[in-house]
Amino acid sequence: MTSLAERLEWFRDLKFGLFMHWGPYSQWGCIESWPLVEEDTWARPDDLPAWVERGKDIERFRRDYLALNRTFNPTEFDPQPWAAAAKRAGMQYVVFTTKHHDGFSMFDTRQTDYRITHPDCPFSRDPHANIAREVFDAFRNEGFGIGVYFSKSDWHCPYYWSPDRPARTRNPNYDTQAEPERWEQFVQFVHGQIEELMTGYGPVDVLWLDGGQVRPPSQDIRMGEIAVMARKHQPGLIIADRTVGGEHENYLTPEQEVPDEPLLDKPWESCITMGDQWSFKPNDNYKGTRDLIHLLIGVVVKGGDLLLNVGPQPDGRLPEVALSRLDEIGDWMQVNA
Repeated sequence: MTSLAERLEWFRDLKFGLFMHWGPYSQWGCIESWPLVEEDTWARPDDLPAWVERGKDIERFRRDYLALNRTFNPTEFDPQPWAAAAKRAGMQYVVFTTKHHDGFSMFDTRQTDYRITHPDCPFSRDPHANIAREVFDAFRNEGFGIGVYFSKSDWHCPYYWSPDRPARTRNPNYDTQAEPERWEQFVQFVHGQIEELMTGYGPVDVLWLDGGQVRPPSQDIRMGEIAVMARKHQPGLIIADRTVGGEHENYLTPEQEVPDEPLLDKPWESCITMGDQWSFKPNDNYKGTRDLIHLLIGVVVKGGDLLLNVGPQPDGRLPEVALSRLDEIGDWMQVNA
């Protein structure tokens, strides 16, 4: 059986990957998930139409944001061209958001109705409704490594944000140690969703866990049990329990930055947006092709991987400017890869 050290050497050699943040929030062009957190005012800028139109009322905004699943219908969704464009650009792995912090599952989970395949979502009637599976199959067919992004926190789940009291921060809105039964329901929910992803979506190379505040002592989801279960189904799985440290953060994930010096302790990957925002934003400010190539070189010469993010549009297509950048990177890679 392949050792984790061997798997991490494989990961180091990938060098260049595609990250995608996508969900119903793309309809508003807003930052993903974070506008739901009352104290995170930075995520609700004054130039965000959905915020202004609701009178900057957090309760109205939250209610309507969480109902975006009822209008999400990306009828132009086809991951084959995504995979082809990424392959031509020289990318070798993909990380896709199966569920962000807002709790909407872009896969056919049985743990919640708040999912892409539930009848509440108009896209559920499409034969390609199980979006995560479609994405992973398309990229795997092009020889890509497969990374499952999954948020450990879930602001839609009543066992994380209890609906009977206000939620003002990114953390549970109750004392998890005073209400252990409620917290245990959340732990079982997380374990159940991760097991679905590890068993129903083909071979998986990386489990990319976000929501770093979910850690012991007050938010213990028993990562050791998750790791054993996940690797039972996916031998050789790499786990990035990001920002937590310890044995389940197999590699480091500096965000929106390239380290000044090589990180020698562990393998690492800089996750950086092609535009300004992780999620789709109309008229986003995309980095130029030259800058993106310099970014890739700067990461690779220091021994890291670059995970470059593009947010798909609400109709299911990648933005034309992003496709153009990938094509131009591909032109350079044909000569210089």
